[in-house]
Amino acid sequence: MLEQALDFREECNALFEVMEPLAEKDWSRTTQFKHWTVNDVITHLHFWNCAANLSLEDESTLLALLGRLQNSLTVGRLRQFENEHFAGLAGRKLLGEWRDFYLVLSERWTGIDPKRRLKWAGPDMSARSSITARIMETWAHGQAVFDLLGVERVDTDRLKNIAVLGVNTFGWIFKNRGLEIPESAPQIRLTAPSGTLWEWNAPNPSDGVEGSATEFCQVVTQIRNLSDTNLCVTGETAQRWMSLAQCFAGPPETPPTPGTRFVQFVGLS
Repeated sequence: MLEQALDFREECNALFEVMEPLAEKDWSRTTQFKHWTVNDVITHLHFWNCAANLSLEDESTLLALLGRLQNSLTVGRLRQFENEHFAGLAGRKLLGEWRDFYLVLSERWTGIDPKRRLKWAGPDMSARSSITARIMETWAHGQAVFDLLGVERVDTDRLKNIAVLGVNTFGWIFKNRGLEIPESAPQIRLTAPSGTLWEWNAPNPSDGVEGSATEFCQVVTQIRNLSDTNLCVTGETAQRWMSLAQCFAGPPETPPTPGTRFVQFVGLS
């Protein structure tokens, strides 16, 4: 069984629970993430869940879809492309279709060989990496909704899926920016939501990252600026890494400006 498929379902369920009470008018509210609306967030998640399903069942259709998407990206029309793909599906109807599909997708993924290679927008990836990316996207984009609703999310140890992505993309973020990859990665010591200590890389008291696993994942997914966390970052390599960290694919992205992503504590009218 591919355990990440179950983690994906539970991450989606956690987001669904805070969204289920929303009224139709709330779906057009703007989040702190690039002025995306709530509709935009769920449309984006639903689109890429559907794309992940195509990577399993219909590779030729996936590649055709990604080709059309690439043409839209050149003129900055990602939001429009995704919205048009679902013919303007929005609000509670979108919520229902997203939920129905992620439940089917998670069930389908449980029986997949974790090492099976799948086509994707970037390099091919394993089935385990693909569903882990869906967990990461759901958690990261979902934060914009939690922030807008003024809800402090209660994380679980399924967060380790995202922490591992953050650790494993250490060298890639330098390569992605045309920078020399440091010879050694910093030591990482993170406290999981359960209180368990997660550790990676060789002990190095002069170069490392230590603190909350939630805050580490917030930084590597770029939903919080490093300065808005309590992470202890020691050493030049660790500082450079955390200032550029990006565990998602695509061209280099700039982390949010300090103080611009936070739980608003005002809810919705």
